[in-house]
Amino acid sequence: MKNNKETDWNHSHSFGQDQKRPGESRTIIVIAVTAVMMVVELAAGILFGSMALLADGLHMASHAAALSINVLAYIYARRHAHNARFSFGTGKVNALGGFSGAVLLAVFAVMMALESGVRLINPVAIAYDQAIFVAVIGLLVNGLSMFVLNHKDKHHHEHGHGYHDDHHLDHNLRSAYLHVLADALTSFLAIFALLAAKYFGLVWMDPLMGIAGAVLVSRWSIGLLRTTSHVLLDGQAPADIQQKVLDGIGKNDDNRVIDLHLWAVGPGIYAAIVSVVAKVPQSPDYYKQLIPSDVKLVHVTVEVNRDSER
Repeated sequence: MKNNKETDWNHSHSFGQDQKRPGESRTIIVIAVTAVMMVVELAAGILFGSMALLADGLHMASHAAALSINVLAYIYARRHAHNARFSFGTGKVNALGGFSGAVLLAVFAVMMALESGVRLINPVAIAYDQAIFVAVIGLLVNGLSMFVLNHKDKHHHEHGHGYHDDHHLDHNLRSAYLHVLADALTSFLAIFALLAAKYFGLVWMDPLMGIAGAVLVSRWSIGLLRTTSHVLLDGQAPADIQQKVLDGIGKNDDNRVIDLHLWAVGPGIYAAIVSVVAKVPQSPDYYKQLIPSDVKLVHVTVEVNRDSER
């Protein structure tokens, strides 16, 4: 039987990932709305001959797929939060979902660009009034989705190990919001292209906006690939967070941090391995207490060495 002290040393590695995030329900709502509008825009694009509408519909399809992966990531992370196979919990499942969504976005961007190129060479007749109407509805739907995803709860809940359930720290929720924002921009481009084609005879603007939409999607995809891969590959935490740790431990002139590994293990939460050299070494807990509490460190390992040169 474990004594009380041994029990205190053991702690959960779920780091709040077992809690249902507000972003999960919001994302499900947006998926449902996006899926309906996606079907409408794809059907209208084929029926009315608008590449801009087809591009926007494909764009929405890519986002519906990506958002679905994000929801699966939420559910998987929550259900397996206490699984001992995950050394630092399931927080990175969210980043893995975002990475997968970014790959899907890149594939759809290529499809949009290729189809737009074909329409530039072989233009088709467009029913402008109907196409513009559908594009405007799409823009309104995107605006509603942005509102749903950007809505902030009045109350935030503080969980164990310093985990803070905050809208800005939820990687999945943030990526979902950017997906919908890109959708709104694409819808706007579709409306602009259709109006230019209808009133000024610039028919080539429609497929051109399809290419512009593909560029937007690809740029967003590259950005998401960079941010999520940085998390998945245990990249160092932002410099300002590293500096807080260094300043906290180093405020005592007897202490020097000679090695610091600080990486994300979930949205806005970090683990750290710190090597300290001190003239009069203290216990690891002493150095942990020197780290500012606003740094969301959920797992800290401190190695203490005696400074023989002083």
